[in-house]
Amino acid sequence: MMKKKILVVDDEPSISMLIEFNLKLVGFEVHCVFDGEAVFDAIQTFRPDLIVLDLMLPKMDGFQVCRKLRNQNNLVPIIMLTAMQDLTDKIAGLDNGADDYMTKPFSPQELISRIHAIHRRIQTLPSATENAPITIGQISVKADQREVTMNGAPIELTPKEFELLLFLCKHRGKVLSRQQLLHGVWDYHFLGDTRIVDVHISHLRDKIEQNARNPEYIMTIRNVGYKLTEPVVKESLA
Repeated sequence: MMKKKILVVDDEPSISMLIEFNLKLVGFEVHCVFDGEAVFDAIQTFRPDLIVLDLMLPKMDGFQVCRKLRNQNNLVPIIMLTAMQDLTDKIAGLDNGADDYMTKPFSPQELISRIHAIHRRIQTLPSATENAPITIGQISVKADQREVTMNGAPIELTPKEFELLLFLCKHRGKVLSRQQLLHGVWDYHFLGDTRIVDVHISHLRDKIEQNARNPEYIMTIRNVGYKLTEPVVKESLA
């Protein structure tokens, strides 16, 4: 079996060396670069299976790297590293295309666990026969093409918003706790920090609901979580 390739992007050599040492110990092939612009040459030459990307980088920061990769339709998984504790900054990383985030300082063992979690999720993606469009109300979700339309018009979602909607669609009608959504969409328990689910649900509602304050699709189940439902068709008066 070929080794998984991990690209490490951090301008602090001590952190890069620590990550590289620990990833190699568990069998990964590792390549390190030290600024945002260098990522794009490394993508072509090293062809990583996953990128560990620091937020604060010279030449091009982590947000810019994420956006550029996703605009190029490059879906390589990205774990973003940040020294910022503010939840808003972490969500911004996910909204710009990162698959996961970790706050410095972190343990190499936790990073390895998260890398394995992302690879597990990729390996269990639906097969072609499971990729028939999912239709709920006026919404159509195509898992294989990562497309969402409403009344035939495309809806632009971030990668995490798409995965959240797809997970809700696959469990339509079921009440899902915030922890279940964290585990199902991010494949990792964020140490009980479920606010990230609420923020993503809010963003998703803004895009698929006619009135986000009175939703028809994503219902809040008080003190539990959320449920995706088929909207009620209102009969017109004769």
